[in-house]
Amino acid sequence: MIRIGEIDHVVLRAIDPEAMRHFYCDVLGCREERRQDAIGLVQLRAGVSLIDLVSMDGKLGRLGGAAPDAEGHNMDHLCLRVEDYDEPAILAHLEAHGVRVGELGLRYGARGEGPSIYCYDPQGNMVELKGPALGSRG
Repeated sequence: MIRIGEIDHVVLRAIDPEAMRHFYCDVLGCREERRQDAIGLVQLRAGVSLIDLVSMDGKLGRLGGAAPDAEGHNMDHLCLRVEDYDEPAILAHLEAHGVRVGELGLRYGARGEGPSIYCYDPQGNMVELKGPALGSRG
C-alpha cells in the first residue's frame, strides 16, 4: 500500500519567472531554495513543500508545449495552508500588493472544513490560502 504524507512539490510553467518568484516569495512568504539556470528552474520553499517555477524559454519549459494563457492553464489551483490564519490581515496584505482576490469561503481541505481565500498569481493561476479546520488550532 502507498501512503501519501503531503504534497512534495508543484511545478508551474512560468511566462515571467521573476514576476512569479516575486509573488510567491515577496507576497506569500516562500523563499528561494535552489536555482538551476541551465534548465530554467527555480525552486521555492513553501513550508515542507516546494513550488518549482519552470521558465517557458528554458530547457524544461520548452518540453511542455504552448505557454499557458487566458484560455489554458497549467492547473486548476494550488492550495497553500497558512499558519496563524488571520483573514482580515491576509486580505489587507494581498490588497497592499495589488493581488487580485477571488471568492472567500469555507472549503474542505486536507485537515477538514475551514476558511479559505482564492487569489491569483501574476500568470492567472488560482491560489487558495487555507486556514485551519473548524474546531482546530492549526
